[in-house]
Amino acid sequence: MSKVLAINGGTPVRTQLFPAYNTIGEEEKKAVMKVLDSGNLSQYLGAWTHDFLGGPTVRAFEEEWSRVIGVKHSISVNSNTSGLFTAAGAIGIQPGDEVIVSPYTMSASAIAPLVYGGIPVFADIDPLTFCMDPKSIEARITSRTKAILVVHIFGHPADMDSIMALAKKHNLYVIEDCAQAPMGKYKGQPVGTIGDLGVFSLNYHKHIHTGEGGVITTNNTTLAERCQMIRNHAENVTAPREEKDLTNLIGYNYRMTEIECAIGIEQLKKLPSLLQQRLDNVAFLNEKLSAFPAFEILPMLADGSVNTYYVYPVKFNKEIAGIERNKFVDALKAEIPSAVLRETAPLIGAGYVKPLYLQPIYQQKAAWAFNPALYKGDVSYEKGICPITEKMHFEVLFTHEYMRPGMTKKDMMDVVNAMEKIFENIDELKSV
Repeated sequence: MSKVLAINGGTPVRTQLFPAYNTIGEEEKKAVMKVLDSGNLSQYLGAWTHDFLGGPTVRAFEEEWSRVIGVKHSISVNSNTSGLFTAAGAIGIQPGDEVIVSPYTMSASAIAPLVYGGIPVFADIDPLTFCMDPKSIEARITSRTKAILVVHIFGHPADMDSIMALAKKHNLYVIEDCAQAPMGKYKGQPVGTIGDLGVFSLNYHKHIHTGEGGVITTNNTTLAERCQMIRNHAENVTAPREEKDLTNLIGYNYRMTEIECAIGIEQLKKLPSLLQQRLDNVAFLNEKLSAFPAFEILPMLADGSVNTYYVYPVKFNKEIAGIERNKFVDALKAEIPSAVLRETAPLIGAGYVKPLYLQPIYQQKAAWAFNPALYKGDVSYEKGICPITEKMHFEVLFTHEYMRPGMTKKDMMDVVNAMEKIFENIDELKSV
């Protein structure tokens, strides 16, 4: 049989690299040069002075973030990871406390409680949104539970009404990990403003970026001040501030620089347009991919909710397709290339991340927080504790970035045509 598919030696649908996702332009260059010319690259002091909160560009960036997101306080940090660590410290996580977390996200979301001796307890995900399922969260709540750390995964807002109701019922804090959801909304309310604290990412592969960086948001002044202290050597300012509750006020250096914040101000101006381009591209792909019976795609949200589509998730039905998901993804990778610049990996993957509880740190309970003298509970990290997560990751879900800004309709049609080619020649894959 003549081999048509590229994975078997046939001619691929496309060999030209896809356009890079590059949001940096002349505006950022001018802003950086202004800071460089000032000679003031950072103005932080780890002491209780005017400069404890940073320099003018840091403060201007935080004020602008608060305005755009619609929140009272924004605290810049050097990464979403450090922002999550700061947030966990600010709410007072202590050894023995349990924090309910998602198993299907970047590892830092679950590690944050461990930094302060807290224990991550994994709740399963909703098979429709891939965010934590409130029913699974409720089943994990114990007398030791201190907080819920929600992730708006892939940019899709979690079910915040149900989660906030659980938090109120059990007197729990809620931290929102909004790394993938800048300007996302849940029923008209911006994510990062619904829980006690929100944390955003400015890492280089997010919607907008400063290379590395992050922002914590809150409407709670006390929590904002605690975040500011943890960010910048808290132990040096507790006395002059006459702080009474010193829990976790051992500081770190999680500060952003004037240069990064100058870039952030310009990037923030571009965020609405960049998000709209994603949504427009998603609408185009939704129409095209709905023609494939083996795919189940997320509908565009209504009721004032906004999914920011960090990636585009697709559920793959192997019974309808006649092949396993991984075989389809491998075939698609062969038909279309990667992007330009330093991105050498294909813009598609089978699943997302392996369920976090399967990592060695949980399997071996290797962190000091698991010491029986500190933690009297019994948490399980066995395979099977989150069956929906495991099914989505190992069998059903694939994610791609073919809808990001810079992709033209022609680029996206190459992806659609590659998929169509695979389904038209499915028997060739079945025989491999």
